[in-house]
Amino acid sequence: MTATAAPLDLLLLPSWLVPVEPAGVVLKAHGLGIRDGRIAFIGPREAALKLASKETRELPGMLLSPGLINAHGHAAMSLFRGMADDLPLMTWLEKHIWPAEAKWVDEAFVRDGTDLAIAEQLKGGITCFSDMYFFPKVASDCVHNSGMRAQIAIPILDFPIPGAASADEAIRQGIELFGDLKHHPRIKITFGPHAPYTVCDANLEKIRIIAEELDASIHMHVHETASEVLQAVDQTGERPLARLGRLGLLGPRFQAVHMTQISEDDLALLVESNTSIIHCPESNLKLASGFCPVERLWQAGINVAIGTDGAASNNDLDLLGETRTAAMLAKAVAGSATALDAHRALRMATLNGARAMGLESEIGSLEVGKAADMVAFDLSGLAQQPIYDPVSQLIYATGRDCVKHLWVAGKQLLDDRRLTRMNEPELVASAIEWGRRISGRHE
Repeated sequence: MTATAAPLDLLLLPSWLVPVEPAGVVLKAHGLGIRDGRIAFIGPREAALKLASKETRELPGMLLSPGLINAHGHAAMSLFRGMADDLPLMTWLEKHIWPAEAKWVDEAFVRDGTDLAIAEQLKGGITCFSDMYFFPKVASDCVHNSGMRAQIAIPILDFPIPGAASADEAIRQGIELFGDLKHHPRIKITFGPHAPYTVCDANLEKIRIIAEELDASIHMHVHETASEVLQAVDQTGERPLARLGRLGLLGPRFQAVHMTQISEDDLALLVESNTSIIHCPESNLKLASGFCPVERLWQAGINVAIGTDGAASNNDLDLLGETRTAAMLAKAVAGSATALDAHRALRMATLNGARAMGLESEIGSLEVGKAADMVAFDLSGLAQQPIYDPVSQLIYATGRDCVKHLWVAGKQLLDDRRLTRMNEPELVASAIEWGRRISGRHE
């Protein structure tokens, strides 16, 4: 918590500073200084005010925390928001989403849908997100231009998808994009085999070998529904997670998304392999997919992060709301009011997401030397009073409309709820026009 003699670029003075690491800490009357896009100082307000700074900003009534990390989503599917609601997963996919994707998804769709998702996420306090969708090069361009941070998972399936005629072509594109962006300060490329039921053993083995060679992560939907697991057992006699373990995919670089079905053997395999789980409670609830036993996983020492999934199955990209749902649901599933308390819930939405992506040394907590990815929540409103524990108030009594300011790598991307690099009216108009085209309306 020291600073060099060089002046700070920015000094922030919030009412509360929640670093997330150390766990459970709330700092009052403290300041945070930024230099060259990184956190250069954290310390008492009196010491902070003695430092030279090019700009000082008071943040009265605000809680400053690490930026939220949305560890799973399909950004461009924001343009399918509300198109096929109230349906079970496979009906939703096979009868509605996959046909719509075949008809509408091209580079323009991905560009406009990803921009819309980035803007929504920034306004909701999200500084980093994981995306798994078609035309990943286009999505990475959107992230680069926006100033946001992201993990881009290359979608790989056994059959042709928009932008890739085969799994081999998708893998080749992934390797090329990985090479192009391996030194990008804000974008990380990973491999995203869609699910056990859409990717064969041969392709999974190819992905494992390449991921090991490149030291890249693997991001995959796993055990999303009970029927998925039962069907696999009926057909092969093996649970999907056990199959992934047998093929050597599980490990610290593997991100298992959903995991609503977990047996004792599954739990042991997750612990042994040090695999991360990405919990998407609202999508799981809306599609009636099941309940991820978050508290049980947490107590077993498994890293659990949180994601919104895509806006077509959520239907928003509100990670703060997702975190509140996760905390409430964890208590009900565990049968314990002490399960996933507010401080751990915030950790799940920040540092645990960074850890799942292999970015914990860079983001996820407010520590000197880390990237200055931060969000300021305004807790001065009527609905937040009185404040006994600001983190509890943030999780249980605050919505994303209270997100006031946001920085990624020290650059302010949201200033008093206004996007600084993106044109919100243009994004809204574009989304409306896509809705008209897809629905066939001409009003």
